[in-house]
Amino acid sequence: VHAGPFANIAHGNSSIIADQIALKLVGEGGFVITEAGFGADIGFEKFCNIKCRYSKYAPDCAVIVATVRALKMHGGGPDVVAGRPLADEYLSEDVGLVTQGCSNLVQHIENIRKFNIPVVVALNAFASDTEAEHAAAGASAVEISSHHALGGAGALDLAKAVESACASSSSFKFLYPLDMSIKEKIATIAREIYRADGVTYSEAAEAKIDLYTRQGFASLPVCMAKTQYSFSDNKLLKGAPTGFTVSVDDVRASVGAGFIFPILGSMPTIPGLPTRPCYFDIDIDTETGEITGLM
Repeated sequence: VHAGPFANIAHGNSSIIADQIALKLVGEGGFVITEAGFGADIGFEKFCNIKCRYSKYAPDCAVIVATVRALKMHGGGPDVVAGRPLADEYLSEDVGLVTQGCSNLVQHIENIRKFNIPVVVALNAFASDTEAEHAAAGASAVEISSHHALGGAGALDLAKAVESACASSSSFKFLYPLDMSIKEKIATIAREIYRADGVTYSEAAEAKIDLYTRQGFASLPVCMAKTQYSFSDNKLLKGAPTGFTVSVDDVRASVGAGFIFPILGSMPTIPGLPTRPCYFDIDIDTETGEITGLM
């Protein structure tokens, strides 16, 4: 159940209490799947370096959820804009775009392996996909999940792969120790997860880091606020970009929550939600059961 704050501006995970409830419900030998929002560069990284530190739980495996359409976008496909119809490239076969976009998927896999846990890739199949596109996405190395069309039966192979991965040996580790300085933690994430060449800081960010260090907060983990559209802090850089630096424009301390909060670039920290919620226009005919206002 997606109940956590967004991973681009917060930690992007459900609460530790929610996981504890789930673990109690499934019992010994059961499986709990908890979501880390967006990709392995933000939600998953924070799950490991922040949530797992406080919960004392270690994951048995990680599942990356991918789609042919997402791979096409990272392979150079047209912009996808909410509310606008998808471009033809996403609705018809284009093996070249899928192949190009796999660089993004590979980096997510590499990022998860840095934490020493097994990785399962789930490729959500849609009606517009083709067998050639699935093959280009590495169908022999990923699990094609057809639950969108077949319900739970379409995800049985994926479930078996996850069960098998959880049974394999692993030795979970954090990306950085807490005794690193704030800047060292930021640099480690930028280098190891984003593949950035370096980090630049504004004067305000430098002053905040100095302040929080003097106040004794340097031992907290960091929760980077960063765009979800790219490994970099530039949402226009798709795929697996290299040769870039990330800029820390501000740093905040969420001491009660237990982390330092660097803000990369001009990342807004409030979601861009409409002033009039969509539910005002959604209704149901109690006689026919027809729902209106969804489109």
